[in-house]
Amino acid sequence: MAFQPKTRDLLRGVLLGVPITLILLAVGGFIYLRYGNPPVATADPPFPYEERIVQIPLNARIDRQLSAPPFSSSGQDLDSGARIYLHQCAVCHGTPGHDSPLAKWMYPTIPQLWEKHKNGVVGVSDDDPGETYWKIANGIRLTGMPAFSHILSQTEMWQVALLLKRADSVPPSVGAILSEASSTDSPTGAGAHAK
Repeated sequence: MAFQPKTRDLLRGVLLGVPITLILLAVGGFIYLRYGNPPVATADPPFPYEERIVQIPLNARIDRQLSAPPFSSSGQDLDSGARIYLHQCAVCHGTPGHDSPLAKWMYPTIPQLWEKHKNGVVGVSDDDPGETYWKIANGIRLTGMPAFSHILSQTEMWQVALLLKRADSVPPSVGAILSEASSTDSPTGAGAHAK
């Protein structure tokens, strides 16, 4: 089947135009990244839809690797989780009634896990503990959230995840441990209470 001369010219233009357009986009992107002003400082405004784009693969990965707690949360586990939280997490994520002074200077903003959110839920208490465990164990790239799988044992990570599941209703013993943070000299009391 022979193409008309006009159709042939149009096809040739399209076949040449697509790779040329892709090359120009790549060169333009490189020039922007090298000589432009892309948002790299925490105070810079984010790219449009940046947070949404990052959440899609993160949520998909967590959903694929979600696991259930190997034990239920006893009072002793919650107390241990509170002590670990104070030592490892509070400096960034705050404690009940005490937000972290670091949070507002990070990008993306560090969630304060003891605050009520717009939907009335405290912290991550509405999240599956397996999701919280995954974030503790693996960290989240480009957020400042480290992976704790080489720092804490699986039991310790589950104790913190189960504690945070109960962030909206911690027992008095856990509240007492977490309130120790306000009586120390560090910004949130983190680091002084690991046992």
